[in-house]
Amino acid sequence: MLDKHENSIHNTVCDAFSEVKSIEPRLLSPLTLAYIGDTVFDLYIRSYLLHFSNAKVHGLHMRAIKSVCAQAQAKAYEIISPTLSEDEKTIFRRGRNAHNNTYPKHATIQEYKIATGLETLLGYLYLTGQDARMTEIMKQVLDYLFEEKEGKKGEKGETKDA
Repeated sequence: MLDKHENSIHNTVCDAFSEVKSIEPRLLSPLTLAYIGDTVFDLYIRSYLLHFSNAKVHGLHMRAIKSVCAQAQAKAYEIISPTLSEDEKTIFRRGRNAHNNTYPKHATIQEYKIATGLETLLGYLYLTGQDARMTEIMKQVLDYLFEEKEGKKGEKGETKDA
């Protein structure tokens, strides 16, 4: 059994592959960091819903979609921004300011850029093995998205008592 203090999620995933090249996250493009950060964000949201919801798969999926969209991520960033270090803010700005040829369909360009910045930060934290900090940030996000937004009561018949 792996000691959770010795191995980060990133190391555990990389150890599962026989030949993994070492990646220096600061040298990756912000959009590459956002690519992995998007998955990290989605995994936290879906794990939370699975743990705290009695909904069927379709209901879980619909709630996840509402939580991982650019608008929700932009609002979540407003909640966590005061708690970020200068280094984390720098990583966020790299993502927010990255040139992206994709245009949002259901969000403003500003919301999309903020969401990309948040995903970049999460990707960076993941790739640098800063799981405790990533979890701390995501706890704030989850509290905002699910507890404060729903008044800690959830949708009728869906949310378990936590």
